[in-house]
Amino acid sequence: MNFDPVSEAERIKDEIITWRRDFHMWPELGYEEERTSKIVGEHLREWGYSIRRVGTGIIADIGKGTKTIALRADMDALPIQEENDVPYKSKIPGKMHACGHDAHTAMLLGTAKIIAAHKDELNGRVRLIFQPAEEGGNGAVRMIEGGALEGVDAIFGFHVWMDLPSGIIGIKDGPFLAGAGVFEGRVLGKGGHGASPHEAIDPIPIAAEAILAFQTIVSRNVNPLETGVVSVTSIHGGTAFNVIPEEVGFRGTFRFFKPEIGELIQKRMEEILEGVTKAHRGKYELNIEELTPPTINNPEMASFARKVAQKYGLEYGEVRPTMGAEDFAYYLQKVPGAFLALGIRNEEKGIIYPHHHPKFDVDEDVLYLGTAMEVALAFEFLR
Repeated sequence: MNFDPVSEAERIKDEIITWRRDFHMWPELGYEEERTSKIVGEHLREWGYSIRRVGTGIIADIGKGTKTIALRADMDALPIQEENDVPYKSKIPGKMHACGHDAHTAMLLGTAKIIAAHKDELNGRVRLIFQPAEEGGNGAVRMIEGGALEGVDAIFGFHVWMDLPSGIIGIKDGPFLAGAGVFEGRVLGKGGHGASPHEAIDPIPIAAEAILAFQTIVSRNVNPLETGVVSVTSIHGGTAFNVIPEEVGFRGTFRFFKPEIGELIQKRMEEILEGVTKAHRGKYELNIEELTPPTINNPEMASFARKVAQKYGLEYGEVRPTMGAEDFAYYLQKVPGAFLALGIRNEEKGIIYPHHHPKFDVDEDVLYLGTAMEVALAFEFLR
């Protein structure tokens, strides 16, 4: 490589910020990213990429050779009303880039521009994946089905990270983000008058007992050295003060790093509901869906990322695993790679709010470092 990726990225720093602000002002939810993908596609064509559309997603290739590296950015926003008072505040009521996907898209656009300017130095092919619907839509699966990983030898992705100081690149071997599932169920009883509970089968105490028992799944069934989460986040039943309802509904999420822990959680939820409802003459319905597998970084690819960061003077460190989930996991099930973090926490600027918060924001001054790392990863992998 006859250029410095950090200097090249810093040179277009303001352009990256401009892209990010534009995407931020016009957020689009999963599978609705028409405007975002149109802008991305126009730039990529201008810079000489060959493009394939997969719904609202884009697969873009540049270079030739037997070796291929893929870089991915997600584009979708969240159904959140923004509370930031900034010039680039969301102009769409009830929609906001509260997880940083606007930054991811802008960083990868910057990467695309730099790689295109130096395409004659490529010793292989770079594939850019601009993905829709990461937020619960499993857009990664759609992109894989659309051929995003065909011929790919390695893949890397970035997520801006509030738990790291601005500018630090976080790299983790093995499990980084958790697998996630969602459950929804009903406890079915027999309605009646609140003054005559003996004539009814009250689903409220049955549901309460079952939900409390769910809290023992991890604490009393999972090895304390392992990790899991079961959270009931919604419960609803009854409409009047003197009426015992027919049923109580509930829903929530579970998280895990190891598939066997996820399977154990699901098994115990079923057993608890079956036992508790039977003991109280009730019935139940339970639907469990695994949304995303754990995001597990390939140790060799994580080590490669560290060496690249060190070579180009990019500050990096260990990033702690989190029970949050990411559908980048699906790419890593198919191809060796690593999901990296870019620290954006800056207390002096008031950038302290967590992901998915109405006041979430990013330290734009460090986004060019993510671009620099992506460019460096591409050229170093294709050496």
